[in-house]
Amino acid sequence: MNDHAPRPASDTPVTVIGLGSMGQAIAAAFVGGGHPTTVWNRTASKADALVSKGAVLAKTPAEAIEAGGLVVVCVLDRGSAQEILGPVTDQLAGRSLLMLTSLTPTEANETSAWAAEKNIEFLGGAIMATPDLIGNPEEASLLYAGSSAVFESHKAALELLGTSTYLGDVAARASLLETGLLASMYSMFTGFFHGAALVGTEGITAKEFTALAVPWLKAMTTFLPGQAEFIDKGDYTTDVQSLEFNKGGLDHIIHISEDQGIGTGVMKPVAELIDRQIDQGHGPDSLARMIEGIKNPKA
Repeated sequence: MNDHAPRPASDTPVTVIGLGSMGQAIAAAFVGGGHPTTVWNRTASKADALVSKGAVLAKTPAEAIEAGGLVVVCVLDRGSAQEILGPVTDQLAGRSLLMLTSLTPTEANETSAWAAEKNIEFLGGAIMATPDLIGNPEEASLLYAGSSAVFESHKAALELLGTSTYLGDVAARASLLETGLLASMYSMFTGFFHGAALVGTEGITAKEFTALAVPWLKAMTTFLPGQAEFIDKGDYTTDVQSLEFNKGGLDHIIHISEDQGIGTGVMKPVAELIDRQIDQGHGPDSLARMIEGIKNPKA
Protein backbone atom coordinates (compact mmCIF):
# COMPACT_ATOMS: atom_id res chain seq x y z
CA MET A 1 0.00 0.00 0.00
CA ASN A 2 1.24 3.51 -0.82
CA ASP A 3 2.26 5.14 2.47
CA HIS A 4 0.59 8.35 1.36
CA ALA A 5 -2.72 6.76 0.35
CA PRO A 6 -5.58 7.12 2.82
CA ARG A 7 -6.16 4.04 4.95
CA PRO A 8 -9.42 2.13 4.58
CA ALA A 9 -11.70 2.97 7.51
CA SER A 10 -11.34 -0.50 9.04
CA ASP A 11 -7.54 -0.39 8.73
CA THR A 12 -7.04 2.57 11.06
CA PRO A 13 -5.08 1.40 14.11
CA VAL A 14 -6.78 2.20 17.40
CA THR A 15 -5.45 2.14 20.95
CA VAL A 16 -7.70 1.82 23.99
CA ILE A 17 -6.25 2.71 27.38
CA GLY A 18 -8.38 1.60 30.32
CA LEU A 19 -10.24 -1.70 30.35
CA GLY A 20 -13.04 -1.32 32.84
CA SER A 21 -16.44 -2.52 31.67
CA MET A 22 -16.84 0.43 29.30
CA GLY A 23 -13.27 0.31 28.00
CA GLN A 24 -13.61 -3.39 27.23
CA ALA A 25 -16.86 -2.77 25.34
CA ILE A 26 -15.25 0.03 23.33
CA ALA A 27 -12.19 -2.04 22.45
CA ALA A 28 -14.39 -5.00 21.49
CA ALA A 29 -16.37 -2.80 19.10
CA PHE A 30 -13.17 -1.67 17.37
CA VAL A 31 -11.89 -5.24 17.12
CA GLY A 32 -15.24 -6.38 15.75
CA GLY A 33 -15.12 -3.59 13.19
CA GLY A 34 -11.81 -4.80 11.83
CA HIS A 35 -9.52 -2.16 13.32
CA PRO A 36 -6.05 -3.22 14.47
CA THR A 37 -6.61 -2.63 18.18
CA THR A 38 -3.98 -2.27 20.88
CA VAL A 39 -5.01 -2.16 24.52
CA TRP A 40 -3.37 -1.36 27.84
CA ASN A 41 -4.61 -1.64 31.40
CA ARG A 42 -2.89 -1.67 34.78
CA THR A 43 -4.38 -5.10 35.41
CA ALA A 44 -3.27 -6.88 32.26
CA SER A 45 -5.56 -9.87 32.77
CA LYS A 46 -8.56 -7.69 31.91
CA ALA A 47 -7.37 -7.80 28.31
CA ASP A 48 -7.50 -11.62 28.03
CA ALA A 49 -10.88 -11.81 26.30
CA LEU A 50 -9.96 -9.02 23.90
CA VAL A 51 -6.62 -10.61 23.04
CA SER A 52 -8.43 -13.88 22.28
CA LYS A 53 -10.49 -11.92 19.73
CA GLY A 54 -7.48 -10.33 18.06
CA ALA A 55 -6.47 -7.30 20.14
CA VAL A 56 -2.83 -6.75 21.04
CA LEU A 57 -1.88 -6.15 24.67
CA ALA A 58 0.79 -3.48 25.11
CA LYS A 59 3.20 -3.72 28.02
CA THR A 60 3.26 0.03 28.68
CA PRO A 61 1.14 3.10 27.89
CA ALA A 62 3.95 4.37 25.67
CA GLU A 63 3.91 1.16 23.63
CA ALA A 64 0.14 1.34 23.34
CA ILE A 65 0.20 4.95 22.15
CA GLU A 66 2.88 4.25 19.55
CA ALA A 67 0.60 1.63 18.00
CA GLY A 68 -2.49 3.78 17.58
CA GLY A 69 -3.53 6.38 15.05
CA LEU A 70 -6.45 7.10 17.38
CA VAL A 71 -5.74 6.88 21.10
CA VAL A 72 -8.86 6.37 23.23
CA VAL A 73 -8.61 6.88 26.98
CA CYS A 74 -11.44 5.46 29.08
CA VAL A 75 -10.48 5.61 32.74
CA LEU A 76 -12.17 6.69 35.97
CA ASP A 77 -11.48 10.42 35.98
CA ARG A 78 -9.15 13.22 34.96
CA GLY A 79 -6.67 12.43 37.70
CA SER A 80 -6.32 8.85 36.51
CA ALA A 81 -5.90 10.03 32.92
CA GLN A 82 -3.23 12.56 33.87
CA GLU A 83 -1.33 9.95 35.84
CA ILE A 84 -1.17 7.71 32.78
CA LEU A 85 -0.68 10.33 30.07
CA GLY A 86 1.67 12.74 31.83
CA PRO A 87 4.79 10.59 31.37
CA VAL A 88 4.00 9.84 27.70
CA THR A 89 3.23 13.32 26.41
CA ASP A 90 6.03 13.10 23.84
CA GLN A 91 4.54 9.94 22.36
CA LEU A 92 1.14 11.62 22.09
CA ALA A 93 2.43 14.63 20.15
CA GLY A 94 0.99 14.67 16.64
CA ARG A 95 -1.60 12.01 17.45
CA SER A 96 -5.36 12.03 17.88
CA LEU A 97 -6.51 11.72 21.50
CA LEU A 98 -10.10 10.86 22.36
CA MET A 99 -11.01 11.14 26.03
CA LEU A 100 -14.02 8.99 26.87
CA THR A 101 -13.41 9.72 30.54
CA SER A 102 -15.81 11.61 32.80
CA LEU A 103 -14.70 15.25 32.84
CA THR A 104 -16.37 18.37 34.13
CA PRO A 105 -16.81 21.14 31.55
CA THR A 106 -13.90 23.02 33.12
CA GLU A 107 -11.70 19.93 33.06
CA ALA A 108 -12.58 19.30 29.42
CA ASN A 109 -11.55 22.79 28.39
CA GLU A 110 -8.37 22.61 30.47
CA THR A 111 -7.48 19.24 28.95
CA SER A 112 -8.10 20.63 25.48
CA ALA A 113 -5.79 23.57 26.20
CA TRP A 114 -3.11 21.23 27.56
CA ALA A 115 -3.36 19.08 24.44
CA ALA A 116 -3.02 22.10 22.16
CA GLU A 117 0.16 23.15 23.97
CA LYS A 118 1.59 19.66 23.47
CA ASN A 119 0.61 19.40 19.78
CA ILE A 120 -2.01 16.75 20.51
CA GLU A 121 -5.29 16.75 18.58
CA PHE A 122 -7.94 16.47 21.31
CA LEU A 123 -11.53 15.29 21.12
CA GLY A 124 -13.65 14.94 24.24
CA GLY A 125 -16.52 12.52 24.40
CA ALA A 126 -19.51 11.62 26.56
CA ILE A 127 -21.08 8.18 26.42
CA MET A 128 -24.87 8.06 26.65
CA ALA A 129 -25.09 4.31 27.07
CA THR A 130 -24.24 1.42 29.33
CA PRO A 131 -21.42 -0.95 28.29
CA ASP A 132 -23.80 -3.62 27.02
CA LEU A 133 -25.28 -1.15 24.53
CA ILE A 134 -21.98 -0.12 22.95
CA GLY A 135 -21.96 -1.14 19.30
CA ASN A 136 -25.72 -0.73 18.91
CA PRO A 137 -26.38 2.57 17.07
CA GLU A 138 -30.09 2.40 17.84
CA GLU A 139 -29.50 2.40 21.60
CA ALA A 140 -26.03 3.86 22.18
CA SER A 141 -25.19 7.47 21.45
CA LEU A 142 -21.97 9.36 22.01
CA LEU A 143 -21.45 13.11 22.13
CA TYR A 144 -18.19 14.64 20.91
CA ALA A 145 -16.66 18.10 21.19
CA GLY A 146 -13.20 19.39 20.40
CA SER A 147 -11.12 18.82 17.29
CA SER A 148 -13.29 18.54 14.20
CA ALA A 149 -10.30 17.02 12.39
CA VAL A 150 -10.21 14.09 14.82
CA PHE A 151 -13.96 13.59 14.59
CA GLU A 152 -14.08 13.66 10.79
CA SER A 153 -10.99 11.54 10.18
CA HIS A 154 -12.10 8.84 12.64
CA LYS A 155 -15.86 9.09 12.21
CA ALA A 156 -16.18 5.62 10.69
CA ALA A 157 -14.46 4.08 13.70
CA LEU A 158 -16.52 6.14 16.15
CA GLU A 159 -19.76 5.00 14.50
CA LEU A 160 -18.87 1.46 15.55
CA LEU A 161 -19.52 2.52 19.15
CA GLY A 162 -22.93 4.09 18.58
CA THR A 163 -24.62 7.07 16.97
CA SER A 164 -22.15 9.96 16.94
CA THR A 165 -23.04 13.62 17.42
CA TYR A 166 -20.42 16.35 17.02
CA LEU A 167 -21.13 19.47 19.09
CA GLY A 168 -18.42 21.88 17.98
CA ASP A 169 -14.86 22.77 18.90
CA VAL A 170 -15.49 23.85 22.52
CA ALA A 171 -14.57 20.74 24.49
CA ALA A 172 -16.86 21.56 27.43
CA ARG A 173 -19.99 21.11 25.33
CA ALA A 174 -19.96 17.30 25.44
CA SER A 175 -19.77 17.25 29.23
CA LEU A 176 -22.46 19.92 29.56
CA LEU A 177 -24.86 18.14 27.22
CA GLU A 178 -24.26 14.81 28.95
CA THR A 179 -24.94 16.34 32.36
CA GLY A 180 -28.08 18.09 31.14
CA LEU A 181 -29.43 14.87 29.66
CA LEU A 182 -28.65 12.94 32.83
CA ALA A 183 -30.36 15.62 34.93
CA SER A 184 -33.47 15.23 32.77
CA MET A 185 -33.33 11.46 33.18
CA TYR A 186 -32.94 11.47 36.95
CA SER A 187 -35.71 14.01 37.38
CA MET A 188 -38.02 11.89 35.24
CA PHE A 189 -37.14 8.72 37.15
CA THR A 190 -37.69 10.43 40.48
CA GLY A 191 -41.11 11.69 39.41
CA PHE A 192 -41.95 8.16 38.28
CA PHE A 193 -40.85 6.74 41.63
CA HIS A 194 -43.04 9.27 43.43
CA GLY A 195 -45.98 8.26 41.27
CA ALA A 196 -45.37 4.56 41.88
CA ALA A 197 -45.19 5.17 45.63
CA LEU A 198 -48.43 7.16 45.52
CA VAL A 199 -50.51 4.63 43.60
CA GLY A 200 -48.96 1.84 45.63
CA THR A 201 -50.77 3.13 48.71
CA GLU A 202 -53.95 1.67 47.23
CA GLY A 203 -52.44 -1.60 46.06
CA ILE A 204 -51.70 -0.61 42.46
CA THR A 205 -48.50 -2.36 41.40
CA ALA A 206 -45.56 -0.57 39.82
CA LYS A 207 -46.08 -2.78 36.75
CA GLU A 208 -49.67 -1.58 36.37
CA PHE A 209 -48.56 2.01 36.86
CA THR A 210 -45.76 1.66 34.30
CA ALA A 211 -48.17 0.47 31.62
CA LEU A 212 -49.86 3.88 31.82
CA ALA A 213 -46.80 5.97 32.68
CA VAL A 214 -44.76 5.07 29.59
CA PRO A 215 -47.24 6.33 26.96
CA TRP A 216 -48.13 9.31 29.16
CA LEU A 217 -44.53 10.45 29.55
CA LYS A 218 -43.86 9.85 25.85
CA ALA A 219 -46.84 12.03 24.95
CA MET A 220 -45.64 14.77 27.32
CA THR A 221 -42.26 14.97 25.58
CA THR A 222 -44.03 16.39 22.53
CA PHE A 223 -44.40 19.62 24.51
CA LEU A 224 -40.65 20.06 24.98
CA PRO A 225 -39.96 21.87 21.68
CA GLY A 226 -42.54 24.49 22.60
CA GLN A 227 -41.00 24.92 26.04
CA ALA A 228 -37.61 25.30 24.39
CA GLU A 229 -38.98 28.14 22.25
CA PHE A 230 -40.09 30.02 25.37
CA ILE A 231 -36.68 29.53 26.96
CA ASP A 232 -34.64 30.58 23.91
CA LYS A 233 -36.77 33.67 23.30
CA GLY A 234 -36.83 34.65 26.96
CA ASP A 235 -40.49 35.59 26.48
CA TYR A 236 -42.82 33.44 28.57
CA THR A 237 -46.08 35.12 27.66
CA THR A 238 -48.87 32.56 27.18
CA ASP A 239 -52.59 32.05 27.51
CA VAL A 240 -52.37 28.31 28.33
CA GLN A 241 -50.65 26.22 31.01
CA SER A 242 -49.63 29.22 33.08
CA LEU A 243 -47.66 29.05 36.30
CA GLU A 244 -50.83 29.82 38.26
CA PHE A 245 -52.66 26.97 36.54
CA ASN A 246 -49.84 24.51 37.25
CA LYS A 247 -49.54 25.68 40.86
CA GLY A 248 -52.97 24.21 41.44
CA GLY A 249 -51.84 20.89 40.02
CA LEU A 250 -48.68 20.71 42.13
CA ASP A 251 -50.52 21.71 45.30
CA HIS A 252 -53.09 18.99 44.55
CA ILE A 253 -50.36 16.34 44.16
CA ILE A 254 -48.71 17.40 47.41
CA HIS A 255 -52.00 17.41 49.29
CA ILE A 256 -52.94 13.92 48.10
CA SER A 257 -49.44 12.61 48.77
CA GLU A 258 -49.64 13.85 52.35
CA ASP A 259 -53.10 12.31 52.76
CA GLN A 260 -51.76 8.98 51.52
CA GLY A 261 -48.85 9.16 53.92
CA ILE A 262 -45.94 9.32 51.48
CA GLY A 263 -43.09 11.82 51.29
CA THR A 264 -43.32 15.06 49.33
CA GLY A 265 -39.59 15.68 48.94
CA VAL A 266 -39.81 15.18 45.18
CA MET A 267 -42.73 17.51 44.52
CA LYS A 268 -42.13 20.34 46.98
CA PRO A 269 -39.01 21.75 45.28
CA VAL A 270 -41.00 21.94 42.02
CA ALA A 271 -43.85 23.72 43.79
CA GLU A 272 -41.39 26.11 45.41
CA LEU A 273 -39.94 27.06 42.02
CA ILE A 274 -43.43 27.85 40.77
CA ASP A 275 -44.37 29.76 43.93
CA ARG A 276 -41.26 31.91 43.72
CA GLN A 277 -42.04 32.97 40.15
CA ILE A 278 -45.65 33.72 41.06
CA ASP A 279 -44.52 35.76 44.06
CA GLN A 280 -42.41 37.83 41.67
CA GLY A 281 -45.49 38.61 39.59
CA HIS A 282 -45.09 36.06 36.81
CA GLY A 283 -48.17 33.94 37.51
CA PRO A 284 -49.72 34.36 34.03
CA ASP A 285 -46.48 33.30 32.31
CA SER A 286 -45.66 29.88 30.90
CA LEU A 287 -44.53 27.03 33.12
CA ALA A 288 -41.22 27.27 31.26
CA ARG A 289 -40.44 30.36 33.32
CA MET A 290 -39.44 27.98 36.12
CA ILE A 291 -36.04 27.89 34.43
CA GLU A 292 -35.41 31.46 35.57
CA GLY A 293 -35.57 30.27 39.17
CA ILE A 294 -33.08 27.52 38.35
CA LYS A 295 -30.71 29.86 36.50
CA ASN A 296 -30.91 32.48 39.25
CA PRO A 297 -31.39 30.57 42.52
CA LYS A 298 -30.72 33.62 44.70
CA ALA A 299 -32.92 36.04 42.76
